[in-house]
This record gives sequence, structure tokens and C-alpha cells, in this order.
Amino acid sequence: MTKFIFQGALALALSASPLWAEAPKVGITRDLPSASVMHNGAEFEIARNQDTEATISGEFAKTSRACPPFCVQPFEVAEGVSTIGELELIALLQDPEAVVIDSRVEEWFRKGTIPGAVHMPYTQIVDHLGELGCALDFEGWDCSNAKTVALFCNGNWCGQSPSAIRNMIEAGYPPEQISYYRGGMHAWQMLSLPVVGSES
Repeated sequence: MTKFIFQGALALALSASPLWAEAPKVGITRDLPSASVMHNGAEFEIARNQDTEATISGEFAKTSRACPPFCVQPFEVAEGVSTIGELELIALLQDPEAVVIDSRVEEWFRKGTIPGAVHMPYTQIVDHLGELGCALDFEGWDCSNAKTVALFCNGNWCGQSPSAIRNMIEAGYPPEQISYYRGGMHAWQMLSLPVVGSES
């Protein structure tokens, strides 16, 4: 009788276990269905849209923009800076010691951003170095305790994060502490990953 009760309890526990939950049709990777990050002090689950018929619409559906100013950006924006993709960005979003920076202007930021990102417009990035582990001294910025950061803007055609990165390095930020998510909001949305804070 005890054996029967144990088997029944085990079967019930396993049926309620996440191991038996149906896996999402659209995961981030084969082994990563979703990722938990902090956004505005609350936990947020990054998962792809499960609608396999979903398409990009609005601003990010455009394939051609006037160049200048919307010119294709180089893969390497500065020596020592790592260019990363979505998986590396998600890992940084999950790292409590790292800072993911949306370096776009306010107008674009208000349209929605990546969960867990903080807004530091590219035109004001040097003013935020104190929040990133740098200290102002008599000769400028001492960034010997600089945090690991990743910057993004709208995508391969957006020069806002490359400009911010170059300004940070010129001010003394160590390039090896900087990553550039070149795909930006365009690639993020193309992969049907979530956006938060959208006006619409």
C-alpha cells in the first residue's frame, strides 16, 4: 500500500513538473526557451513570440533609409570593443554587474526598448560615466573600475551607439569593457524578442 501511495505521489509530482511542460515552439536556442532578467526592479521573462506567422511591421520593416545619415555601420566600431549578438546580449542582461545601454535618442527610446536596458542617449553618454564605475579626477575620467557594458541602437544602419562608444573611449573608458550589439532593435525585433515601454 505504501509503495502504491509513493508511486501515485511521484506520478502526480512529475506530471506537474516543468520537465513535463510542453516546450515552446519558438525558443531562443535549442536549450534556452527563455531567459529571466531584471527590468525596472522586477523580474522579466525574455521569450520569443510563439506565433510562427509573425512579421516585422512599422519602422523596422523598412529596408532602405537615406544614407547619410542612416549608413551601414562597421562590424568593428573601435579597436578592443567586442561586437556581439543576441545570446551574448541576453547573458549580459542576466549579469547583475553588467549594464546594457540603449544609446538612442529619447524619441526612439519611447517607442520601446530591450527589457533590462537603461537609457543613456549617445549625445549624453560621457555625462553618465560616473554611473558606469568611472570617477571624475583633475585630468578627466578615471575608469579603472569601469563596469562591463553593452551598447545598442536601432541596428546595422544606426550610428548612435558607435558614436557613443567612440566618445566613451575618448573620455578614458577601457574598450575591452565595452560590447557593441550591432543588430540593435532591428535584429531584436526581427527575432521576435520582446520590447518593453512602447508608447503604442
